[in-house]
Amino acid sequence: MSHLSPDRFVAVLGAQGVGLSRLQGQEQEWLGSLGFIAERSQATTQALDTLHSLLAEQRCKGAQLQVLLSAQYCRFCLVPWSAAINRPDELYQYARACFESHYGQSLDGWRLVVSPEAAGIARIATAVPEALLQRLNDHCRDLGLRLRSVRPYLMAAYNRFAEQLGQGDFLFVLAEPQRSVCLLAQNGTWQQVSAQGGGDSDAALQALIARQCELNAGERQLPVFLHAPGRQEQPPSLEGVQLCELNGQGGDVLCSMSRAVA
Repeated sequence: MSHLSPDRFVAVLGAQGVGLSRLQGQEQEWLGSLGFIAERSQATTQALDTLHSLLAEQRCKGAQLQVLLSAQYCRFCLVPWSAAINRPDELYQYARACFESHYGQSLDGWRLVVSPEAAGIARIATAVPEALLQRLNDHCRDLGLRLRSVRPYLMAAYNRFAEQLGQGDFLFVLAEPQRSVCLLAQNGTWQQVSAQGGGDSDAALQALIARQCELNAGERQLPVFLHAPGRQEQPPSLEGVQLCELNGQGGDVLCSMSRAVA
């Protein structure tokens, strides 16, 4: 392994499995995935232990690791613009207050990250359990890995398809097999982010999109973009919906998701 160009691994933590790939230049090699069965309260521990098992099979000492998190492991919240916010610590406290008001509970035990936006624009905030990040760091130290980044899959997918979405009004729906996240942009600013459990069948997605458009767009026709990584073999067929697709391999949803950073 060259010290000038260390190996890079991409791990995807899904709701019921973990996938791993290796980046070598512009090429991405899929290394496989392992499933697990766990209650939601135990999913984080199971996912990270499964990832440790996958990485332990590789010659990964000194390598870099990027981790993508399914929506099952994250919380999302809209942070409206406020002219009264002048410092990073004020923004953090304001975003925390928005989260706690939205979810009706304390954000203690969660790591909060707020998207960088220009002045006057609302932000998207993401919360990830501190326990997940700590355990992930412990595993990386144990394996001799350098943890390069931990991101919600929502962020990776949006960045990958940003050019397709454009700068206008749109509804972007990320439909993972068990949970969907919707991002609404209007008039050059974020208007809403919402997550809900549910399937990714055509019927379920059609109902979700219809409900979102009715609630947020009124009578105005809103361009809708859909990314359903679990439907790569049978892509959704929904009238008036533009698909955002990644090339996967062998029908594995985790492999498809890993391509968001290729």
